[in-house]
Amino acid sequence: MFRTKITVRYAETDSMGVVHHSRYFPWFEVGRTEFFKTCGMSYREVEERGVLLPLLDCYAKFIRGARYQDDVWIEVSLRRLGAAKCIFDYKIIRCEDECLLAEGYTTHGFTDRDFKPLNLKKKHPEIYAAIESLIT
Repeated sequence: MFRTKITVRYAETDSMGVVHHSRYFPWFEVGRTEFFKTCGMSYREVEERGVLLPLLDCYAKFIRGARYQDDVWIEVSLRRLGAAKCIFDYKIIRCEDECLLAEGYTTHGFTDRDFKPLNLKKKHPEIYAAIESLIT
């Protein structure tokens, strides 16, 4: 499990002063990108080696609303890693009281630059091993 902190910006809130539901998926991406760096390889480096991780599926459950200037944790874990895809889990937690605000997941496939599926374990075992190190 990995955590990174962000502060809710005004532009992320709706007219009720609550973070708009559409903002949670970019937060998931922020968390996933920072989490990925902990394996010693950034998303950019993976893409430069010809491996893309297109989104196949996503889900979010909204429990409580975050508000302007709340500090929130984006908690990320790698639930599953297969040869052709992986699943990341997310929790958005208010820092002040550790209140769970939202949770969700994203599923990503492994493809080449032409979006042809690839077996990451066979084609790029060094990238597979780096990602595998993220499983806790």
